[in-house]
Amino acid sequence: MPIIQLRGITKIYRQGELQVEVLKGISLEVEQGDFLAIMGASGSGKSTLLYIIGCLESPSNGSYHLDGVEISMLDDKDLSKIRNERLGFIFQSFYLIPYLTVFENVLVPSIYSKKGLNFKKRAKILLKQVGLEKRLSFLPSELSGGQKQRTAIVRSLINNPDIVLADEPTGQLDSNSSMQVMEILEDLNKQGKTIILVTHDEATASYAKKRVMMKDGLLYPA
Repeated sequence: MPIIQLRGITKIYRQGELQVEVLKGISLEVEQGDFLAIMGASGSGKSTLLYIIGCLESPSNGSYHLDGVEISMLDDKDLSKIRNERLGFIFQSFYLIPYLTVFENVLVPSIYSKKGLNFKKRAKILLKQVGLEKRLSFLPSELSGGQKQRTAIVRSLINNPDIVLADEPTGQLDSNSSMQVMEILEDLNKQGKTIILVTHDEATASYAKKRVMMKDGLLYPA
């Protein structure tokens, strides 16, 4: 059974009497261990789809099963648990807390976790793996763009999620930093993590095992 199964997903935003249909009946299956790139231009609907997969938004219609469980049947408490323990998020804008150090930023998701991991030890190990072991006490303002994104990646992994969702993870990075970030995601996939990323960039998408194209709210083979 696929770890993620979408059937007929639509998303409609309403502004007064105006309705904008962003997703127009999306069906998609993702297996455990997949590395999927959802490609498309700005405004195609790919980020909206990722946020629905990440339980950050709800579809207007359709069904979404995660490990066979229909997401629409879960309450806010259950959804929060899934977001905190099953899913890791990487965003284009990093969203690091400016007054917290690298080490403190990485530990933020662990505050609400009940997994019982040794989070401080795990944080140090992960930060060393991405070459940030000498930046633990640095503030985000003291980091390069690539270092900020690597910090964000470690933050997304601190709770040891099964699925990592990345929204334009290289969008604010130079080519060298982009390559480093994608090599980290590629390595995570080799370790068994399921990776889903959205991107408009062909070079970024080339790291994925599978690719689909989104255009005008619909998915097509890439």
